[in-house]
Amino acid sequence: MAAVHAKPVLGTSPPGRRRSVIWKYLAVAGPGLVVAFADTEAGSVTTAATSGAQFGMKLVLLQLLLIVPLFVVQEMTVRLGTVAGKGHAQLIRERYGLGWAWVSLGTMLVTNIAALVTEFIGIAGAALVFGVPVAPLVIAAAALLIGIVFTGKYRRAEYAALALCLLELLFIPAAFAAHPSAASIVKDGLFGSQPLGDRDYLLLVAGNIGAVIMPWMIFYQQSATVDKGLKPQNLPFARVDTAIGAVLTQLIMIAIIVTAASTLFIHGQKVEDAAHAALALVPLTGSKFAGVAFGAGLLGAAMLGALVVSLASAWAFGEAFAWPCSLNYNCTEAKRFYGLYAAMVIVAAGIVLIPHLPLVRITVYVEAFNALVLPIVLGFLLVLSNDKAVLGSRVNSTLGNVVAIGISVVCIALGVWYGFLTITGQAG
Repeated sequence: MAAVHAKPVLGTSPPGRRRSVIWKYLAVAGPGLVVAFADTEAGSVTTAATSGAQFGMKLVLLQLLLIVPLFVVQEMTVRLGTVAGKGHAQLIRERYGLGWAWVSLGTMLVTNIAALVTEFIGIAGAALVFGVPVAPLVIAAAALLIGIVFTGKYRRAEYAALALCLLELLFIPAAFAAHPSAASIVKDGLFGSQPLGDRDYLLLVAGNIGAVIMPWMIFYQQSATVDKGLKPQNLPFARVDTAIGAVLTQLIMIAIIVTAASTLFIHGQKVEDAAHAALALVPLTGSKFAGVAFGAGLLGAAMLGALVVSLASAWAFGEAFAWPCSLNYNCTEAKRFYGLYAAMVIVAAGIVLIPHLPLVRITVYVEAFNALVLPIVLGFLLVLSNDKAVLGSRVNSTLGNVVAIGISVVCIALGVWYGFLTITGQAG
């Protein structure tokens, strides 16, 4: 039987550039950037737009602070991938048995299917922004997502994912097109008083924190690191890749907040979802570009999120049950891996096409459910990151554990609170 992950071939430095730091980084870059940009998926875009529409620039500072937990959590993931050379689900089964693997896989599968539905809701929303029929765009997006992965080359899939990352960068010019006040960003967003006594504000704080660490991110980056063939000697540049991704994705979240704050908040308009925010930008800014850029960013975010969530699921099940599960295998060599990936995309796309589905409410509940299962995912991650049999001398330091556990406790507490209030109908 074929190995779980096919042996990859990392690009080598061209003559005359073997000592180039930039070239060495580019050879390693990819998993950190892709997973971080995927974190700004359709649900996160809606959360950020709602934050700006309801409280103006107030939540800009929080987005900057969230760079730290995002990097800390994903750094543990990339360290496990480079040093152990195994995916997250494979390590859980090998270290703790099939029962615990099923606990991890079961919660992940439910959240991932739900998350996939929200990504296709984002794609459907983008169709409304561009004035095209929903069904053809959703079907075309599903076909493209399947085609990207079925090429049988990790590098091709990564290039496609990075291209989708570029679409997300359009949120930044959309923010400039909204003509934000720089003074307001600094005064209200960074140094202004925070309405900590406002329950709606605290709910948005919890929602933003819950959205910054998704369960599927841990599975994806560790598996992508292994599939790309990164080794312990690549760890420094893999950390840089993760850090750059964490900074860029939070800058995009800030751009979305600034856009909504400069338009919707000033005019007292609320947000139902990201698509409605994009449609509102044209009359409020007087610029069609703002709405188009925001809509294109939403489409890129939703497509990238769908790609990453589906791959995370297929990799996790393949690793846990020793299926061949590498993007460097062709379809006949890894039938179950590709089959599970395609099935998840098709099912999610089909659900979104069901008439009269309450798409906005589904998005809200998915974000809440992600928060409720976060303790399980972070628990496994922290235990593995302190397992000397897995990482040897590269286990978390005492300071690293203090930071990681502190961040995890805050994220879990706020996330569970937000999820509980949402499910019990108290979150609005």
